[in-house]
Amino acid sequence: MDKFAIVLICNNVPGVLRDVSSLIADFGLNIMYTQQYIIDKGPNKGKASIHFEIEGEFEEKDALVSSLKKIKNVDYVGLYHTFKEIWGKRVIIIGGGAQVAQVAIGAINEADRHNIRGDRISIDTIPLVGEDTIADAVNAVSRTHRSSILVLAGSLMGGRITKEVEHLKEEEIPVISLNMAGSVPKVCDLVVTDPIQAGTFAVMHIADSAKFDINRVKGRKF
Repeated sequence: MDKFAIVLICNNVPGVLRDVSSLIADFGLNIMYTQQYIIDKGPNKGKASIHFEIEGEFEEKDALVSSLKKIKNVDYVGLYHTFKEIWGKRVIIIGGGAQVAQVAIGAINEADRHNIRGDRISIDTIPLVGEDTIADAVNAVSRTHRSSILVLAGSLMGGRITKEVEHLKEEEIPVISLNMAGSVPKVCDLVVTDPIQAGTFAVMHIADSAKFDINRVKGRKF
């Protein structure tokens, strides 16, 4: 099954997304993912950028591009690799700044080893403070494209954060926690004292070129 991405730059007017997606469907292709935003800088400022990731048995890419260019209000059409091919699986690290930084060191160092071997793993970090702020971020992980594992880095987490972790695990996204106060460590898949090691474990679990499986040590503390 062929998979590729199409990026369009269009005038920001109603109906463009409908017209484009209808034409893609007419070619018998399935849209797996789409992202749209208004460009806020550069020569195309104020126009809409639309990114489609598409799958299907397809050898008429030139015909598809040519047809898309004929749609009213479409200024540019280009073929690209998918985000998964470029950025790969995502490690999400959320929590206090100092701890997040240390987890990121471990994750980035380990990702470097596996990306050299052909994996694609990227590291996303955000330092946050406050129960509701962190809980909202955890809630958003399952809605974030290509999220593969979450690491919670802090000194104290519980309450609503714990509930959001439980919901996230229902979506089968594994969660690693630093060894901290609060109820969060009790519901995570793995608790790790060393933040650098936590980042390393996170990458090892999702890397295709590694043999570590968090499910084999689920519930343990290191």
